[in-house]
Amino acid sequence: MDKSLITLLDTYWDNPVWFAEDMMNFHADKWQSEVLMALAQSPKVSVRSGQGVGKTGLESIVVTWYLCTRPFPKVIATAPTRQQLYDVLWAEISKWLASSKIENLLEWTKTKIYMKGYSERWWATAKTATRPENMQGFHEDYMLFVVDEASGVADPIMEAILGTLTGYENKLLMCGNPTRTSGTFYDSHNRDRDLYKTFKVSSLDSPRTSKDNIEMLRRKYHEGSDPWRVRVLGEFPKGESDSLISLEAAEMATTREVNISNDYILNIGADIARYGDDETIIAPRIGGKVFNLLTYSKQSTMETSGRILRAVDEFKSEYPQINRVKIKTDDDGLGAGVTDRLKEVVAQERLNYEIIPIQNGSSAIEKDKYYNKASEMWDVMRGELDNNLSCYLQGKESTVQLPNDDKLIKQLSNRKYSVDSKGKIQIESKKEMKKRIGESPDRADAVIYSFAENSNSDLSLLKGGRIWG
Repeated sequence: MDKSLITLLDTYWDNPVWFAEDMMNFHADKWQSEVLMALAQSPKVSVRSGQGVGKTGLESIVVTWYLCTRPFPKVIATAPTRQQLYDVLWAEISKWLASSKIENLLEWTKTKIYMKGYSERWWATAKTATRPENMQGFHEDYMLFVVDEASGVADPIMEAILGTLTGYENKLLMCGNPTRTSGTFYDSHNRDRDLYKTFKVSSLDSPRTSKDNIEMLRRKYHEGSDPWRVRVLGEFPKGESDSLISLEAAEMATTREVNISNDYILNIGADIARYGDDETIIAPRIGGKVFNLLTYSKQSTMETSGRILRAVDEFKSEYPQINRVKIKTDDDGLGAGVTDRLKEVVAQERLNYEIIPIQNGSSAIEKDKYYNKASEMWDVMRGELDNNLSCYLQGKESTVQLPNDDKLIKQLSNRKYSVDSKGKIQIESKKEMKKRIGESPDRADAVIYSFAENSNSDLSLLKGGRIWG
């Protein structure tokens, strides 16, 4: 074995903080140092944190330290999505390696890092947490799993990881925002906390989170709310009992991808604003996937109609399987002008598009259950997100994919509801919600419109677990 490798093993085996400083020029914050030293001494470490505290930097040091200080190790880094794993974590590792003193010892690729001369037995790899079998078949005396965004990793996958950790010195580091109140990550900070070294890192305490950013987060989430608890304080959500859609279900829908190759209907949901401080939102959906929201401010009805039709053209060009288009517009107030203009253009151009006006205050399809149409649409969306969460917990394929949009998640998980004297579900008005949290649920409404249907048969399909019609 190379003398430089022997020196690394002898000098930094028990001290990843020294390794970070001497070899990587990484000066750890106090909490990062505590986590690094805990991992050197313990087999399992779990860190829940707010955002922007430096957890990705910590994980990159952990991967590199273990790879360089154990003989013939296997290091597996994983996360729920390819974007989080490759574009964030793996890219962070590459960044620190590029300026390190050990760059000449290691070979880096898009999915693997290995010790030069030992590519078959001395390596770290990146594998998305999509199937339990991705985490099986690894056995070595020295093995480390680093799980990023651990709340988003399904229990069957975590069970596979835990079942693999049987070697002489096998270790596990889990990090992430604490978005769920169930699962392995939650249990590591609660009923199983005696099995782990646990840490909580608040964005308020981190030197890496600026005061300006904290103030932005305070305005964005409001102190005391579940998003504030999760994304700033590093606390698990309370799960407000009078919020119709849970934060856990909304967050989970942003972490896993759905297959849309067999879906041929483009649904467009549009919540219309004009010249006020609210936004006009266009939400494109194919199958179970809602694409990134298109947002506009201070647009006339003519401009908004044009943007919707342009969005349809772009999606039809990108997804040639589309043979049907359904445009669902907020038809209350200013939205009526957009609906009328869209109908006019569709008729003039002889476009085979369905224009479906959404009137929130109109009667629900199930009149005996819901106060109005808006209450029904929101409750149906709650059911779809709960079903998606259930699929996740059972290790099944996801059914709904939402864009990773903080405002959208905040709005979905903050609309409150009540049950009236006749037993009907009634969501709070947009005006009441805006007064309470400082913004209207325009993004959430646009997404929910994209799922809305306007007949009993359509609603039955929607509630049957396969919405995509």
